Amino acid sequence: MVSALKLFAPAATGRLGERIAQHLGVDLAPLEEREFEDGEHKIRPLESVRGRDVYVVQSLFGDAEQTANDKLMRLLFLVGALKDAGAGRVTAVVPYLAYARKDRRSKPRDPVGTRYTAQLFEAVGVDRVVVLDVHNVAAYQNAFRCGAEHLEAAPLFVREIEPLLRGTETTVVSPDAGGIKRADEFRRRLGAVTGRAPAFAFAEKYRSEGVLRGDAFVGDVEGRAVIIVDDLISTGTTMARTALACRERGARQVYAVATHAVFATAANAVLRGEAFDRIFVTDSVPPLRVTDTALRAKLATVSIAGLFAEAIRRLNGDGSLVELSLR
Repeated sequence: MVSALKLFAPAATGRLGERIAQHLGVDLAPLEEREFEDGEHKIRPLESVRGRDVYVVQSLFGDAEQTANDKLMRLLFLVGALKDAGAGRVTAVVPYLAYARKDRRSKPRDPVGTRYTAQLFEAVGVDRVVVLDVHNVAAYQNAFRCGAEHLEAAPLFVREIEPLLRGTETTVVSPDAGGIKRADEFRRRLGAVTGRAPAFAFAEKYRSEGVLRGDAFVGDVEGRAVIIVDDLISTGTTMARTALACRERGARQVYAVATHAVFATAANAVLRGEAFDRIFVTDSVPPLRVTDTALRAKLATVSIAGLFAEAIRRLNGDGSLVELSLR
């Protein structure tokens, strides 16, 4: 029963925790959060959790108030406090997982941030972690020895973008070779809804020392509506160069789909031009750094609250997330 669970959301989670609670029909459980003058902090549940099925919502993006490290530390301390208080099971609901992009050594002696982050969660006794469109699913699942659940935003995006594509030939584009599987899965889902299999294309990209290279482009976009699919937008350079390549090859409309709206400050200048007709993101990371009026007008934000509420409902009832991902 949903009534048997406890749902917590630290203040830094913002409205997302509240919206998930509304979808579940429960109240957020109360927390005490205190800041100390030396930069330390305290966070604790204000009601009993003994024997309960507990869920903690915290998306690990940095903002003007707290860095990703701040939020990660607070989440870990809260999970530890809940376990110490006798919680039967604690699930960390982390729509945006910090350090997920650093999942392998690309240079000698590189840190593997995904694995280290997993070890921190395991050290405080978390039973399960639920994320959304992590950068590399296999690396995420291999890094965590506790339960590691992965949700996809593609069905949400497909519902939003499908009405714009009716009667239009469509091509789904991956902005690099590493994202081909993700983009192809989006193409499959879109085709199942529209009844027409979109074409597929991908761009070449190599990144070294922050510099992007690669000019090859494979696929047909001329006269078509193009959907560029990626897991996140940071500086926007990858999306922008792919959109420009599509426009140069005759694309009629160009849409971007990216789950996590990280939007580094430079993205305002990189993405505000005419290359994109619309940019679709979710509220896993609120687009707080988007200050350019033209860019903000192009943004369409899709809520993930219902998706995560349903995932929590199913986990609480020992239901299937596989069925949820297929919807």
